[in-house]
Amino acid sequence: MTIDQFNFAGKKAFVRVDFNVPLDENFNITDDNRMRAALPTLKKILADGGSIIIGSHLGRPKGPADKFSLKHILNHLSELLGVEVQFANDCMGEEAAVKAAALQPGEVLLLENLRFYAEEEGKPRGLAEDATDEEKAAAKKAVKESQKEFTKKLASYADCYVNDAFGTAHRAHASTALIAKYFDKDNKMFGYLMEKEVKAVDKVLNDIKRPFTAIMGGSKVSSKIEIIENLLNKVDNLIIAGGMTYTFTKAMGGKIGISICEDDKLDLALDLMKKAKEKGVNMVLAVDAKIADAFSNDANTKFCPVDEIPDGWEGLDIGPKTEEIFADVIKNSKTILWNGPTGVFEFENFTHGSRAVGEAIVEATKNGAFSLVGGGDSVACVNKFGLASGVSYVSTGGGALLEAIEGKVLPGIAAINE
Repeated sequence: MTIDQFNFAGKKAFVRVDFNVPLDENFNITDDNRMRAALPTLKKILADGGSIIIGSHLGRPKGPADKFSLKHILNHLSELLGVEVQFANDCMGEEAAVKAAALQPGEVLLLENLRFYAEEEGKPRGLAEDATDEEKAAAKKAVKESQKEFTKKLASYADCYVNDAFGTAHRAHASTALIAKYFDKDNKMFGYLMEKEVKAVDKVLNDIKRPFTAIMGGSKVSSKIEIIENLLNKVDNLIIAGGMTYTFTKAMGGKIGISICEDDKLDLALDLMKKAKEKGVNMVLAVDAKIADAFSNDANTKFCPVDEIPDGWEGLDIGPKTEEIFADVIKNSKTILWNGPTGVFEFENFTHGSRAVGEAIVEATKNGAFSLVGGGDSVACVNKFGLASGVSYVSTGGGALLEAIEGKVLPGIAAINE
């Protein structure tokens, strides 16, 4: 069932959203993109004459805590929807059940943070550090058993279920995957955001127009191994950027000064280069770097070959020659995936490389390429540089997108498709 095919008139919909938005010390929302992303789904339900029970998490609480309360986003959500949103102080309490049962068409109820309950994630809390294996196993079993009741209660509030939280689709949590089992195929569906995310990932992995280029940044090779290995079976060009650059450079015998490096992953880097060669993938590495004598925006800087970084200096971005090489590969591509900046883009003096990559992606997109940008830092990059509207799709999912690219089946997606 798709959301467009479903008529919500007279129905109560439990909608799992990802309203895990950043708040400042006064609980003001500093970026409401995740809330805005869910509006098309929520407004479709209301326009049909349905009512909504919204479930979300906020942060990583270890139990109820005011700073993680969803009441802080209540007023802004009401403004965005143009409806006064009701609030249930406890997603499991009697109040939640009563308010959900009393909902009239066009009304909206926001439940308190689902992660205030350990049952949402299905992981035991409060175990002593010296707990035995038996105690850990017993605690895990207990929370799994109570998780069934928790999930059943959430499902009981509604007639249908909509998952619009791609950012948590890789988690087999109560509200993202397990709850779907309580609704038949005709009464569970993706929201518009999830639909778009699933289609974008599918296009990048299964509907490839060539050449296909992936730009992988990030500081650690170890966190990207499975993604890189999966991409080597799909891409024509693999651009390695960010802190990973220096692990590859050192593995090839280069001098990297005090640049970030995983010394225990040098053999892995060489192995990945060998695999790329065997598979006919053009692995593109930096040739020069913008280096600094301290990890600071105000440090002294200069450019040098990436494998000749002096002692006491570190690479914090790519250099101009590398920018040209990367841009040339990107502009000649028809499918592009960008995950991870080229340098420490948070520092204004080290944004140039990431901006150059972003601008090359925008140019390729204008010329007919399909471009997908995903992962928190890459998304922050395109937003910071005002380039988001120039790429085909900006994903809201960090970990979820990466696991999808690794070729894993995401529980939140599988639960709807079952």
